[in-house]
Amino acid sequence: MSTEAPALLLALDLAGVFAFAVNGALTALRVARLDIVGVVTLGMITALGGGILRDILIDDLPPATFSDWRYLAVAAGGGLIAFAAAHRLDRLSTPITVLDAAGLSLFAVTGASKALDFGLGPAQAVILGAVTGVGGGTLRDVLVRQVPTVLSSGLYAVPALVAATVVAVAVELDAYGPPVAIGAAAACFAIRMLGVHFDLNAPSPPSPRPRPPDTD
Repeated sequence: MSTEAPALLLALDLAGVFAFAVNGALTALRVARLDIVGVVTLGMITALGGGILRDILIDDLPPATFSDWRYLAVAAGGGLIAFAAAHRLDRLSTPITVLDAAGLSLFAVTGASKALDFGLGPAQAVILGAVTGVGGGTLRDVLVRQVPTVLSSGLYAVPALVAATVVAVAVELDAYGPPVAIGAAAACFAIRMLGVHFDLNAPSPPSPRPRPPDTD
């Protein structure tokens, strides 16, 4: 990767942390009606969960969350900003969805980028990019007792895989840089939002045919 990669990775990572922190905190307000401690905590778990999982899997220890104060500060700040919006709960559905898509997109890119930077192959980097993208949201949904979005929405993991694949291919072609990273994140975001808008899902098994009534 180019010398711009470390700074780019950090910038995208922190942007993803902020987006997911606000998303997790807004979810806490809308779904669970938690107090300020619960709101900020859920925001931080949503924001940092995917990155921690990524760093553990690539053996980058301690995770960046605990070695760089900016991650905790940005996550906590995002949670507090969301708490300040508590009086607008009836308008939070769209911001929650948009921020979730933004966090997913940014983390898919940074997860794949960091995996490649640590010497993993393209296929492994794509998988790790997707895991990074969906990790925090999955923890969020489990903690508020919802079916994780990655399991209930077909176009959630798929956009993350697309973004991670774009990153992996660009690195293999020695063409990775800010335009590619931003383009990959934008593609992920667009696919996710189109899926939400048109209620699109990945193919699922056909429903079984109803059994004919018993004539006996």
